[in-house]
Amino acid sequence: MLTFVLGGAGSGKSDYAESLLAASPGPRYYLATMQVWDEECRRRVERHRAMRAGKGFHTLERPLDLAGLTLPEPGALLLEDLTNLAANERYDPQGAGPRTMEVVCDGLAALHRQTTHLIVVGNELFCGGTEYEGDTLPYLRMLGQLHRRLAALADNVCEVASGCPVYYKGKEPSLYDPV
Repeated sequence: MLTFVLGGAGSGKSDYAESLLAASPGPRYYLATMQVWDEECRRRVERHRAMRAGKGFHTLERPLDLAGLTLPEPGALLLEDLTNLAANERYDPQGAGPRTMEVVCDGLAALHRQTTHLIVVGNELFCGGTEYEGDTLPYLRMLGQLHRRLAALADNVCEVASGCPVYYKGKEPSLYDPV
């Protein structure tokens, strides 16, 4: 099963995605994609690690090359988040650069083959302004294409607003649904 969870900053999308992961049977993996560039990023990563403590998730940190990740055993996996991953692949000197779309999609497919339930979190960035500097608009266009491609493959697509998930495709997985 593949569930794509979208939402704006502070919408509750991550909490909701974590609740889906927590309800999944078997090993539960939390795949963090944030790169640590400075002290602010380091504090944010530490805060997120503390928030996940005691939830029964095996945390993996991988900012690039999802296709190269092999899980210890099949289980449910939450990827937090697609927006960071795409930016990492596009802009990091070790990343995919112009091949970001292909590399991210291949990585997601490789993860999906290893999981019973893949939950992918993405940021809703498309309600902002209309004038962008530098490479921002091409990055947003690529991210929009990535969102559409993932939504087409997903069993479930939902957007979380003010903590409320709204399903556009599929239905909310429950503990009683086979995963």
